[in-house]
Amino acid sequence: MTNLLVPRSDVSEFRKRYRWLALFAFVGFAAVVLRLFHLQIIQGAKYSQIAHENVIRRVAVPTTRGIIRDAQGRILASSRPSFNVLVVPGRVMPSARPSRSSRSADEPESWSRVADTLRLNPDERTRLTARIRDACVTDEDRSPCWRPILVREDLSRDIVAELKQHATEVPGVEVVSQPVRYYPYKELGAHVIGYTAEIDADTLSKFRPTNWETLSAEERQQSNPLGYEPGDMIGATGVERTWESYLRGQRGWEKRVVDARGRYRSGPEAERLLDAPSRQEPLPGRDLRLTIDVDLEQAVERALRPYTAGAAVVVDVRSGRLLAVYSKPEFDPNDLSGGSGRDRIRESFNKLYSDPLRPMLDKTMSGAFAPGSTFKPFSALAALQDKLVNPAERERCDGYLYFGRRAFHCTHVHGKVNMHDAIAQSCNIYFFKLAEAVGVDRIARLASEFGLGQKTGLGVNPESPGRIPTRSWYALRYKGQFRIGFTLNTAIGQGATTVTPLQLALAYGAIANGGTVYSPQIVRAVETSDGAVVQDFPPRVRQKAQVSPENLARVNDALYAVVNDEKGTAFPVRDATLEVAGKTGTAQTGYVNTSGDEPKKAWYMSRDHAWFASYFPAKSPEIAVVVLVEHGGSGPTIAAPIAMQIIRDYRRLAQPHATKAAGAKDGHQSGPSATAIKASHQERPRE
Repeated sequence: MTNLLVPRSDVSEFRKRYRWLALFAFVGFAAVVLRLFHLQIIQGAKYSQIAHENVIRRVAVPTTRGIIRDAQGRILASSRPSFNVLVVPGRVMPSARPSRSSRSADEPESWSRVADTLRLNPDERTRLTARIRDACVTDEDRSPCWRPILVREDLSRDIVAELKQHATEVPGVEVVSQPVRYYPYKELGAHVIGYTAEIDADTLSKFRPTNWETLSAEERQQSNPLGYEPGDMIGATGVERTWESYLRGQRGWEKRVVDARGRYRSGPEAERLLDAPSRQEPLPGRDLRLTIDVDLEQAVERALRPYTAGAAVVVDVRSGRLLAVYSKPEFDPNDLSGGSGRDRIRESFNKLYSDPLRPMLDKTMSGAFAPGSTFKPFSALAALQDKLVNPAERERCDGYLYFGRRAFHCTHVHGKVNMHDAIAQSCNIYFFKLAEAVGVDRIARLASEFGLGQKTGLGVNPESPGRIPTRSWYALRYKGQFRIGFTLNTAIGQGATTVTPLQLALAYGAIANGGTVYSPQIVRAVETSDGAVVQDFPPRVRQKAQVSPENLARVNDALYAVVNDEKGTAFPVRDATLEVAGKTGTAQTGYVNTSGDEPKKAWYMSRDHAWFASYFPAKSPEIAVVVLVEHGGSGPTIAAPIAMQIIRDYRRLAQPHATKAAGAKDGHQSGPSATAIKASHQERPRE
């Protein structure tokens, strides 16, 4: 009896274990509670959003890219609809799915009919059939078997109509409309207008933060307001690239209900799941009105058509607005903008980049060339401004001049010439002697006053600054061994001196207008789709050349004599009905055939560049015209006639444009185009 009242030792041990079990249970329960609190309270909104997005998907609504028009309102770039076909492999070819139990016996096989409708050739049919079968290796819900694949781009409208008419008979096929950039004038102005291309990974990363995948739809919209997504088109070159933020617009969105396989569901039940707002309308891109005149651009193209490569720029000397910008050889931007499919893009790029004439290079602003004798007016102004030479004093030209052991040659034996004659007849010997007195630094300083040797700031395509060498530049390049021959070559636009046609056009425009160097302008205004002006861009003065009116007048008289004096280099090709002033140039390229080039190529590359820089009318200038024919030979016989033809066409086109603009101003025209139809080269800028 006494033994029953004595506690057993194993009961105490059990109580200890019970306490430990209770402690572990409490800790575990507390951990669960804390985890639930973290999930439900702290991160509840996040997981609720994830669950919501599993059922409600925000689908992007594409925007409309803005239209690019010329100065008269004609469309240079717009968007056209393009229709692509997507197929779901597991639905168009059920026999390719590995698990036959997952499909019904009467499920139709539509791939053969789809291939016939798309007019696939045998190679395409075989390749796509293999691709569909490879996609259906597994039959899981999220396998490639259930993801749409692209099988044909830019379908013709009759194929699209046939597919839509028989949509119920070809399950798993979707026709998707996608806008494609279209350039109705094809190659005309391709370099300055540019083209669009599919956005690459590097560019896309600039618009997306590193934590993009963890952001909600609203946060993504805020961090990437333009809504760039993989596969989007973006401006690649020209105005399309520079003005991308204006042209692109902002895509909208709408909410759609999806099932477990990512398929969209519709109907009253699906609509009840959508929360407000269910849709945000896209904002279309702005339209651009350029300063370019298509008629004048076509005239430039016709004038340069007989020649292999070159460039031409026509600029309004009173505003800096570019009326025509042409680089040759050109390219068709339609081939590069995706309308004909990726194979066409790849083929076009391979062809363009293998062309030795570099058709992708915008030679008006990206290419720098020795200006030759078109540089002589700036050397003359440098001498006149510092009063280092007497312009009336005559120097003798015997056709050559020795400096040390080297002979510097002239094109002719001109006899005794003063500055006026030397410019008109393009006498090198006079400018060699002038250079010796002036020095290379003074010439470089005066040239920079007119914007040479520096980027113009247009920004449409990568710009070359050109090069106006100084004594220090030569000293660094040649390790302190500066020679007087460098200065002599600089004075006649040879040696290390290079300019772009755009720089030279603006510089001659400044000579014509009294020394005002304008910033070049290619976009006249930003407009809405109905023609209302959102933002207008007035002319901007870049700098004022520090030259006296008397010295400018002296150079202007000499440039007039180049064309109108019997001994002027351009006199044989002048047009007596045109009052033109300008300067011819024949620039050596320095080509040496050391690589064993074939004779035809060596002959072409060894030819000089032909230049003509001019302005019209000579007494009351409106435009400056610069023409460069790469390896064209003689400036007076090749480039000058081209410029004369361009000026003739400008005069022919100017009167109808002026009449049209006057009619709009007087109210004879109505509607959106009334404010848009302006001949920009007929307007004088406000100072």
